[in-house]
Amino acid sequence: MNAEELIQSYQSGIRDFSAILLCEANLSRTNLSGANFSQAVLSITNLSGANLSGANLSQAKLNVAKLSGANLSGANLTGAILNVANLIRTDLSQATLIKASLIRSELIRADLSHAILTAANLSEADLREATLRQVDLRQANLKSANLRDAVLIASNLEGTNLHGADLTRADLRGANLVNAELRQANLSQANLSGANLKGANLRWADLNGADLRGVNLEQARLSGASLYGADLSHASLLYTHLIHADLTQANLTGADWTGAELTGAALTGAKLYDVSRFEVKADEITCDWVDVSPNGDGSKVLRFSAQEAYQFFNATSPMVEISIDMALDAEAHCALADAYRDIISHTSIINRPPSIEVSPRRTTLSFRIERDEQLFSTAYIVILPFKDADPTQKSIRNLVQMLGSEKFIGLSVRHSHQIGKLVSEIKQQLDQISDLKLHTKSPSEPESPQAFFTSPTRTTLRNFHNRTLKIHSHPQFGRSLLNVPELMNSSGYSQEKYLEMMAPSLDNLSDFLLISD
Repeated sequence: MNAEELIQSYQSGIRDFSAILLCEANLSRTNLSGANFSQAVLSITNLSGANLSGANLSQAKLNVAKLSGANLSGANLTGAILNVANLIRTDLSQATLIKASLIRSELIRADLSHAILTAANLSEADLREATLRQVDLRQANLKSANLRDAVLIASNLEGTNLHGADLTRADLRGANLVNAELRQANLSQANLSGANLKGANLRWADLNGADLRGVNLEQARLSGASLYGADLSHASLLYTHLIHADLTQANLTGADWTGAELTGAALTGAKLYDVSRFEVKADEITCDWVDVSPNGDGSKVLRFSAQEAYQFFNATSPMVEISIDMALDAEAHCALADAYRDIISHTSIINRPPSIEVSPRRTTLSFRIERDEQLFSTAYIVILPFKDADPTQKSIRNLVQMLGSEKFIGLSVRHSHQIGKLVSEIKQQLDQISDLKLHTKSPSEPESPQAFFTSPTRTTLRNFHNRTLKIHSHPQFGRSLLNVPELMNSSGYSQEKYLEMMAPSLDNLSDFLLISD
């Protein structure tokens, strides 16, 4: 059958042309909508401008075929071979191309919206300015493909091979790239805002100037990647590998990189407002300065020496720890939750519950916070549910008074302004919460688990340099650990004498605050 006979057969109502052999024929601008060309051999055939909408081309061979401007919307091309085919401006919307082979095919400005290309082979294909909205490209091979300026909004590229692909200025907003292979890919100035790249391999990828706002890069591998000037604001970088990555002048405002590996990374000029520096690994980094201004406008810049940069990026989360000399049981747990819910509802100093570690004889409550300046005020209110609240709060007041004393300031004249500012902020915080009381049932009332809340406690502060300062420890905490019977009286013990005896020295306080001449 030749081209003319095929056209006449179609016009007479015949639609089944399966397994037909028709190479190098001219069928341009022909209407073949809904025809069955399964397993047909149509290599080098001219189908440019043809209407093949809804046609069955499964397992068909269309190597080097001309399909530019053709209508293949809704067509079935499962397992079809279209290597080096010309599909420029072709309409492939809603087409099925499962396991189709399109090696080095030309798909410039083609429309593949809502198409299914699962496990398709598009290696070295030219997809410049193509439209691939909500396309299913799971497990597809796009190695070294050209996707410059392509639109892949909300597309599914989970597990897709994009090794060495060119995605310059591509629009990948909201795309699913979980576990995708993007090694050495060019994503410069691409829009990946809201995309999911969890576990993706982006080693040595070019992401310069890319829009990565709100992107999920959890556990992704970006070792050696270039992110110069990229916008990573509010991105999730949990446990992300950024070894030797270039983050120079990157915007990381509000990003979460807990557990990230930053060894050898370049971070000079990065915007780090509202970024927690805790629990990251940042050895041998390059960073001369960072921008911590709220608007990223350079109004607040921190400059570093190499050692200062190391300390800045290797901080530990400031924490208030309350150890209770008794195991937490179910009733006490419920009462504790009620107490802290009440506290949180009346102050903004703390906004989340503690982590709880329970051993056979002791309970430890850990309150993580963002700033060292909040340690004293946080400790002041989180001790409220316990009988030791009063002596602990007095100890905190005494320490703040010590901070503002002439003796302490005299230890470090060079830092007197810093100390004064710190004391002023802490006093202001304490004044705001000084009258805060529990509004729920008191843990000491008969119906509540009294033993837990009246047990001896120890309150310790841990700053972001991982230095500790003991605020208060009940004389009977640990039972045999302390033996000071001469301080005991009918009410338990003399707070004044005990607080005086247990108060940290000026040197200890100075060491905790890292203040030295």
